[in-house]
Amino acid sequence: MTQKQENIVTLKDALQKPCRNRDMKLALTPMDNYKNTPGGPNKQPLSFWASWELAQRPRRIALLLDDCQEEYRPYAGEILPNVIRLVDSFRAAQSGSEAVQIMWSAWTRTFDDGISNAMDRWYGPRGLRPEDPENAVYIFTGAPGMEVLSEIAPTPQEVEDGWFYHGKHLDMFWNFDDAGNSYLDEKLKQVGIDTIFLVGLWTDECILSTAYAGSSRGYDVVVVSDAVATATANQQIALTIAGSTVAKVVSTDEVVNYLENDFVVGEPGAVKGTSHPDGRKDD
Repeated sequence: MTQKQENIVTLKDALQKPCRNRDMKLALTPMDNYKNTPGGPNKQPLSFWASWELAQRPRRIALLLDDCQEEYRPYAGEILPNVIRLVDSFRAAQSGSEAVQIMWSAWTRTFDDGISNAMDRWYGPRGLRPEDPENAVYIFTGAPGMEVLSEIAPTPQEVEDGWFYHGKHLDMFWNFDDAGNSYLDEKLKQVGIDTIFLVGLWTDECILSTAYAGSSRGYDVVVVSDAVATATANQQIALTIAGSTVAKVVSTDEVVNYLENDFVVGEPGAVKGTSHPDGRKDD
């Protein structure tokens, strides 16, 4: 159901009325995560960044390892030590609590998988030469290339419990069950996760895509800058865009320090609901 046009008032008028979802005094306070350029047209360019800090509130957290797999080992070399540190730190923080989770996905598109979509058309049908591959849509090395990097692989129990799955698109949330629900979103909602930490490959494709998808589903998003990598020249561009639109961009050291010193377990549903796809708080 949509609102009738005549029921939508201006922001100025709306601010004069009580609102159960807003602190009105705080709403009128200048932003401390914003700057503009005096003298530019409409004070452009503008800059924004996350208004929240990790230690600002209790959280329920998940580390999402995106496509950290054997076919992509050449791209993962520099970040792998940091990814190992993060996996170890998250496992240490779990201590039997469902408020800390780790999820692995692996890119598993194959030449004859029957999936035809916009990404296939964007890359086009060429460059699928095993001896000199150019097209990034598909796995070239077969099943071995889909295996998680051995240094950070999930345990058999983690696999059995469903914390590893085969991805088919850039966005980690894009895999769906028979009811049309996102597999990843449902797993995270079952344990009340409200904050996701993204690491893996590629920064300008899967990481950025998953960051936007996670934000749209109501998660606070963290991108670990020195634990993501890409094969293209867009690494810093992607991190800049993520940090200025939907994510908190931090280092591995900052995440480990947070887990060891500042992490406090939050209550399920305290900031993010599970009844709506956009993550709004449940009534």
